[in-house]
Amino acid sequence: MRQLLTALLIFFSALTHAQSSDLKSRYQEIDKAIAESPNYVAQREAKITAVLRAFEQASGKQKFDEGYRLYELYRPFVSDSAIYFLHQCIDLAEERGDASAVVRCRAQLAIRCSNIGLYDEALNILDSIRLTGKEERADIGTYYEAYNNVYSELSYYTRLDDMRELYQKKERQYEQLMYEYLAPTSEACFLKREQRAQAEGRLKESMQINDEWLKTVEPGSHPYALVALYRYIEYKLQRDTTEMMHWLTESVLADIRNAAMDQGSMWELANELMLQGDIERASSYISYTCDCANRYGSRQRNWQIAPLLSHIASNYKSQSERTTSQLWITLAAISVLALLLLAALFFLHRRNKQLAVARNALHETNSQLAALNDELKSTNEQLSDVNSELSVVNSQLSESNRVKEEYIGRFMSLCSQYIDKLDNYRKMVNKKMKNKELDELFQISKSTELKEKELEELYENFDTVFLHLFPNFIDDFNALLQPEMRIYPKENRLTTDIRIFALIRLGFEDSSKIAEFLHYSVNTIYNYRARIKNGALCNREQFEKQVKSL
Repeated sequence: MRQLLTALLIFFSALTHAQSSDLKSRYQEIDKAIAESPNYVAQREAKITAVLRAFEQASGKQKFDEGYRLYELYRPFVSDSAIYFLHQCIDLAEERGDASAVVRCRAQLAIRCSNIGLYDEALNILDSIRLTGKEERADIGTYYEAYNNVYSELSYYTRLDDMRELYQKKERQYEQLMYEYLAPTSEACFLKREQRAQAEGRLKESMQINDEWLKTVEPGSHPYALVALYRYIEYKLQRDTTEMMHWLTESVLADIRNAAMDQGSMWELANELMLQGDIERASSYISYTCDCANRYGSRQRNWQIAPLLSHIASNYKSQSERTTSQLWITLAAISVLALLLLAALFFLHRRNKQLAVARNALHETNSQLAALNDELKSTNEQLSDVNSELSVVNSQLSESNRVKEEYIGRFMSLCSQYIDKLDNYRKMVNKKMKNKELDELFQISKSTELKEKELEELYENFDTVFLHLFPNFIDDFNALLQPEMRIYPKENRLTTDIRIFALIRLGFEDSSKIAEFLHYSVNTIYNYRARIKNGALCNREQFEKQVKSL
């Protein structure tokens, strides 16, 4: 039980460390993205410049389209510029008599106003719109989305309970109308459905909505940042801190890399870091998002950031005061330690004088001992060399004796068998002669079958004994050869190539003796040896020495 608990403790400790390391690398990635933020801003400005040039040169419907593109580029970037080009699009749409486009642009203008805290202006814009029924369904849906958005903001920020109920009632009314006209896969519908499910505690359903929404956006894009932010909220409600922080940092990175100045995720991250006690990083991030909010021109975002800025500043001050107090305590401790160190140095100085005399006496003794040690070391090295040589010789003798004993025993057995075979052959010849079967006897004596059979039996006996003595010889032998030259014989048998080097391993180095044993010519044996050595991994001149050591 104790071992199980220890294993679980180690596992969870390693898991926590891995998660902490992953989160640290995410923060480093965010810091790098913030440092490269001017490059991302420059890329967006370059896109805006190109579209602005096209807008100035265009006319009619194309001019309206380029103007609307400018609005979409400025929408997360600079609020005033986005509103300006919406006004331009409204004028262009009115000139062309495009009522549907006018409704869409005015509704978007109302959404922009409500998002930056201009609620009265947003309602006035929406009240000025008159639907004729000829507008496109998507534009009517945007009109109802704008109403829903402004009442949602008002219900969230009002401090009057009766007004909150009124705003929430209107919010739900326009939410239903928005669903009737907008596509279910639109960003507004996904956002509102997920918010509603979260508010009513239907977390499983809200996560399913976010899963569907996530499939419709490109990873790393500006819409992806919004989906990731709400996915962070999903995991926060589930109290899954690991996934929560992962998706929050995903949203932050997408905002920075798309040069979005209207950021919701960065100040959320700063708040989370402050709660975790990382005041310095929280201060750095909130400062960055504050600069972005000022550039965007959203007073609502500044309202949201201001309390957090104040809280971080207060915590930073408290931390600074604690650090200062700790520094004074540390300084006092260091001073005491310094005095103790001075006293210790004085004591050591006196002791060193006493030890100097003893050290000089010991130095002479050590010199004499060093000389004696050198002599002993030299003697030990000589003895070690002798012992090593004796060990090698003993090992070789032991192996030689083992091989001799094995082969002598097998030799005696073979001799006995050959005596029996000769006697049987004598009896067979005697019988044939007695029966006057001279022709058959002549044919038997003429045939080489008996010789070949006996040679095969001899080789088989040799292979069996050798592999019994050296069971790993084939694998070790192949390890000395290049892959394409390796030989894999049948089980418990040697090929002619391996049999030649098996004889070399047993001490038969002369090709003529090997040829005599294997009944081959000397040239054939020489060719076998040369071919195998050419396929060696090492120097071919060292190959046979290595074989002898297998």
